Amino acid sequence: MTSTHEKVGYLPAGKEPYTPVSAAEGVEQTIKILEGRWKLLILFHLFGGKLLRFSELERAISTISQKMLIQQLRQMEADGIVRRIVHHQVPPKVEYGLTDWGQALCPALDALLKWAAQRDDLIGPQQD
Repeated sequence: MTSTHEKVGYLPAGKEPYTPVSAAEGVEQTIKILEGRWKLLILFHLFGGKLLRFSELERAISTISQKMLIQQLRQMEADGIVRRIVHHQVPPKVEYGLTDWGQALCPALDALLKWAAQRDDLIGPQQD
C-alpha cells in the first residue's frame, strides 16, 4: 500500500494510491486555490463557524480594498470554500461563512502553522 506519508496507513475507498507525481499535483492544485494575499486571512476570520457581513470582514481586514475583498470572496465562493448567504430583507443583508469543505481546511492549516513553528526550534530564527 503506497501513501504520501509513513503515518498514513490507509487509502480512502475507491482511491488509487498516490504517486509522487499525483501527490505533488494535488497539493499544487490546492495551493493554487489558496493563492492570493488575502485568502488565508479571510479564512482565519471565518473559521469556527463564524458568519460575517461584508462590512465586518472589511473592518477586520482594514488594509484590504473593497474591490479586492469582493474579488477574493467571489473566487473562494467559486472554489467552494466560502458560502454567501443572502437574507431577503430591507436593507439587504449578506453574510459570508465557510462551507464544510472550507472549514475542513482548519486542521490542515493548523498543522502547517505547527510545522512552520518547528523550524525556529530546529534551526533557530532566520537571519536577514
